[in-house]
Amino acid sequence: MNYKVLYRKYRPSNFDQLVGQDSIVRILKNSIIEDKIAHAYIFTGPRGTGKTSTAKIFAKALNCPNAKDGIPCEECENCINFATSPDIIELDAASNNGVDNIRDIKDSVLIAPTSSKYKIYIIDEVHMLSNSAWNAFLKTLEEPPQNVIFILATTEIQKVPITVLSRCQRFDFNRIDRELIQKQIKDICKKEDIKYQDDAVTEISYLSDGCMRDALSILDQLSKVSDEINMDVLKQNYGTVTDEDIDAIYQNIVRNDLDNLILNINNIKESGVDIKIFINKMIENFINKAIDMKKKNMSSALFNHIKEIIKILNDLLMNINNTTNGYLMLQLNLLSFINADENKMSSREIDQIVSKEIVKNDIYSNTQDAYYRVCDEFINIRVNNAFTGATKELKNEFIENWNKFIEDIRNEDNKELLNIIKDSIPNVVSPTNVIFSTKREAIKTLGNSRLDIVENNYNNAFNTKYKMLFLTESEWKKQASSFDKNKKY
Repeated sequence: MNYKVLYRKYRPSNFDQLVGQDSIVRILKNSIIEDKIAHAYIFTGPRGTGKTSTAKIFAKALNCPNAKDGIPCEECENCINFATSPDIIELDAASNNGVDNIRDIKDSVLIAPTSSKYKIYIIDEVHMLSNSAWNAFLKTLEEPPQNVIFILATTEIQKVPITVLSRCQRFDFNRIDRELIQKQIKDICKKEDIKYQDDAVTEISYLSDGCMRDALSILDQLSKVSDEINMDVLKQNYGTVTDEDIDAIYQNIVRNDLDNLILNINNIKESGVDIKIFINKMIENFINKAIDMKKKNMSSALFNHIKEIIKILNDLLMNINNTTNGYLMLQLNLLSFINADENKMSSREIDQIVSKEIVKNDIYSNTQDAYYRVCDEFINIRVNNAFTGATKELKNEFIENWNKFIEDIRNEDNKELLNIIKDSIPNVVSPTNVIFSTKREAIKTLGNSRLDIVENNYNNAFNTKYKMLFLTESEWKKQASSFDKNKKY
């Protein structure tokens, strides 16, 4: 079997390839450079953060005679034969946790290394050792022979006896930052020729919860399902919750919409989203809303309202392990905000929340004839999103690129696409949306029926993510004159 799963294929082989543990890497490299090597180390932290990989890299660097700046050369006999070296002993304490296993170690440490400077024992899941095994291990761990090094790894440091911890140099591995996970995923996608969309990569990094191994496992599975990793593929195979889902729930709370609040929460539950991930994403989303409220100098009542929601969600998250049904508790906590006297807001305050916000959901078709279902609501959403944040600078920049785009399509002799775009005028441009006006009804109809084609061609050409809409000149004038910038469509 030649195939290797991605997390094994891209397991780091030297310190420079480790992601997200810079301070630990710096200390270990310096200890090699300065030849200040301890006899015992313990690596602790969440799963998939690089503990075992770091242990192996450290062991390889310690036994590499040509290591430069703490990096193994990968060319000497010790580096090449590292995986089969008799001087590197790997032990899984989850299945080898008895006193007899420790006695075997005590006997073998007395035998000198065969071809390396150090004999190194890497003991994974060390917290699984039995009490008798710990007792048998203590003396050896405290005073091993000069050429023996122990590297212990655990996800549950609280289960390791304090007498053991006091004999080791401790290194705490942190959850890997989501941006670093996203960068790693994108780098691997390029190497593996896997197409992806940025929002899907962002969601994978969130689902992984700081664990690189989980992120690469998700990527590996999705790459076998579809030619492109996107949100649709992700939702079909993993329980995910988007900012749009959370925005809808917040709108339900603000508008005292009990039925839709329960419906939206149940839909997320049925999609298989882990309750902890859901609450964490809600807290993060609502904190961003609270920050935005302060920036916009919105009323204190609004800020205090969302602050109270965040507080309740945070309390629920802290106690979620003590309940058998987290979703019921979430519903109960959020229902307390519906029609509550202390949380009532005026129409003006509600308008502040729902105004000047981008509506992120498009209306997708259930047929194979069109990517979008261009109904009245779809048009209203795109008009709203075009007016929200629109500036002359964005419009001027877009027009310049649009003219280049027309010339490129003309040179490609793509007649259908050229017929749509050549006489379409960009009227309003926001960071996310563009509205075009056309002189002929037929061009408007053709353009809106081919929106996905127009968008994909333009966005791929200029590395953007614009969503577009075509209107006749009379429709455009009507929309421009009737749009109220203080309220959604």
